[in-house]
Amino acid sequence: MLTVVALIVLFGLSCFVQGEVDAYIRRIVNLCLIYAIIGLSMNITNGFAGQFSLGQAGFMAIGAYMVGIFTVPVNLRADVFYAVPMNPHLVNIYMPLWLALIMGGILAALVAGLIGTPVLRLRGDYLAIATLGFSEIIRIIITNANTITNGALGIKNIPSLNDVRYIFLATAVSYILMTLLLSSSYGRAFKAIREDEIAAEAMGINLFHHKNLAFMVSAFFAGIGGGLYGALLGTVDPKNFLFTLTYNFLLIIVLGGMGSVTGSMLGAVIVTAGLEYLRVFDEPLEIMGVAIPLFRPGLRMVVFSVLLMVCVLFWRHGIMGTNEFTWDKLINFLKHPKFGRKKEVQRK
Repeated sequence: MLTVVALIVLFGLSCFVQGEVDAYIRRIVNLCLIYAIIGLSMNITNGFAGQFSLGQAGFMAIGAYMVGIFTVPVNLRADVFYAVPMNPHLVNIYMPLWLALIMGGILAALVAGLIGTPVLRLRGDYLAIATLGFSEIIRIIITNANTITNGALGIKNIPSLNDVRYIFLATAVSYILMTLLLSSSYGRAFKAIREDEIAAEAMGINLFHHKNLAFMVSAFFAGIGGGLYGALLGTVDPKNFLFTLTYNFLLIIVLGGMGSVTGSMLGAVIVTAGLEYLRVFDEPLEIMGVAIPLFRPGLRMVVFSVLLMVCVLFWRHGIMGTNEFTWDKLINFLKHPKFGRKKEVQRK
């Protein structure tokens, strides 16, 4: 019941942000929500199943292009595909955003299933390199499929989505579904594989089946996040999904906690909002007419890197580690901290 109440309150807050806050803040909030979906999806494979995958950018691209191809109004597609005509089998197919998001997630999951069959037999760094390579292959295919994706020109005129309420609902549904999965027997199998593959296999867990399932679920939600990202930008381009994009989400889950759902959500907010609000360090600063030489473009990333190093020093396993936020912990913290101390003093 407390979770339901919290979701209702947060939805009310998203309505307030949508109606009363300026466009810049809304965009930051939307990015935080979208990055939370993608960060959590990456954590399913990397944090819970213990498989070091770096293919998130490729799956995002699939979801984004599905939204881009099928949500552009039919009468505007000739203006978008002006260099090479759009494939005649697709030119008259239109989907609402919610359907395009789901279809993008399904297509990303199917591609992940095909990739996972050979790749998930690898481990550690080899798996990371292979998934990173497949991510780039997906991007190159998108770049060269001119009649479907408009190639290097990208897709413009996507109906822009800057609605905090819509993106919050998508994030909330994704969070609930992923939490339910991780709380089920499948989630416990993922954690068992992460801790010790040999012991998990000895207990009857099918390693390849569960690894592939985690990989496909991760790709599905990455596709949905990518679709929302494309809708937020209003345009998709192959350069938006370079392999370096994956490192942002790796940073989110490492900072928040590998193997923590709430840690991924918290990491997404800290990284996304932090990088935006630290832009003040990129602007020139004058004190009493004297220019401070350090304040120049690029200082923001230096400051953010230092703060990240400090966080890693104090929280070696991320802010949440493998722990989760629970209402019982919050209630006990609010209810008994002083009482617990008094009782200790009396005992002494």
